[in-house]
Amino acid sequence: MHFTDIQAILAGQFGEAIQPDAPENLLQPALSIQTERLADVCAFLHRDERLYFDHLACVTALDNGPGLGTMEVIYNLTSIPYGHNLMLKVKLLRNQPGEPLPQVPTVSHIWRTADWHEREAYDLVGIHFEGHPDLRRILLPLDWEGHPLRRDYEVQEVYHGIRVRYEDRNVPTAEG
Repeated sequence: MHFTDIQAILAGQFGEAIQPDAPENLLQPALSIQTERLADVCAFLHRDERLYFDHLACVTALDNGPGLGTMEVIYNLTSIPYGHNLMLKVKLLRNQPGEPLPQVPTVSHIWRTADWHEREAYDLVGIHFEGHPDLRRILLPLDWEGHPLRRDYEVQEVYHGIRVRYEDRNVPTAEG
């Protein structure tokens, strides 16, 4: 099954909630999904016998920066029995410091692997996955401040008495 076939099935089921992503991305075509329809679309992709996307390979998030004012959550799906792949994208408005984090519904009830992937995106980029059963940091300590893969992230000077940031670029290394 080709990308256009999958797109047609989803468009027939979900209408305007599904849009092709930017046409300049020809190497790996993707579909943009309305945030509020994400869990429904993913459940359909998993259970529909024509598609059966049984494997969530990756969930990742990125910050497009204050200039664009958006963030994205990207899902890479695979149907192991049918051998086809699909990329889904959800675009979100970027929050300002002090505002609640951008929210996306969890898909951890559809694919168990989403549990860890969503926690990583929460930890590093600052996306809140609504309905996630255990949304807490996974790579950084629980009391870490901020989300280090955000474009506006400022490194803490000191964490629990340990110097985290050095201003001097001539700090000695193991090599000399």
